[in-house]
Amino acid sequence: MPNETAPSITREKLIDLLNEDLSREFQAIIAYVNYSQVLKGAAYMNIAEELAVHATEELAHAIILSNQIDYLGGMPTTVPKPVRTSEKAEDMLRFDLEAENETIRNYRRRIKQCDELGEFATAEQIRQILIQEQDHQTALATALGINVPNVGIAD
Repeated sequence: MPNETAPSITREKLIDLLNEDLSREFQAIIAYVNYSQVLKGAAYMNIAEELAVHATEELAHAIILSNQIDYLGGMPTTVPKPVRTSEKAEDMLRFDLEAENETIRNYRRRIKQCDELGEFATAEQIRQILIQEQDHQTALATALGINVPNVGIAD
């Protein structure tokens, strides 16, 4: 008989973590809607338009996560994480970039956790979300004139 070890994560823990991810998606929707409308100045017009697009993509992510949470037998959360605001455009973009960095770290970890539990379809859904999150990260870093951060995987 092969030496198989029990997964280090349970389905219940995965549901809790996916609900945290969903709270972050709700946070991102609110932030992107807000920031896209209040960014001022010619230098920020292109990124403001892009943030509005990001908001719709984050909504799609929230729907996917809600579906996966339901599939796993959980109840999707309705509570967003708090949104940071500022009067300064650069601060808003930095807040968004920090949030995307955290989201990317968490999704990379979540994929491994899903794979470990044999939830391969959920992992695949998150991989598709991750592609867009990395695009958001690149757009924000570019708007800030910095290199795209190497964020690794959340522990």
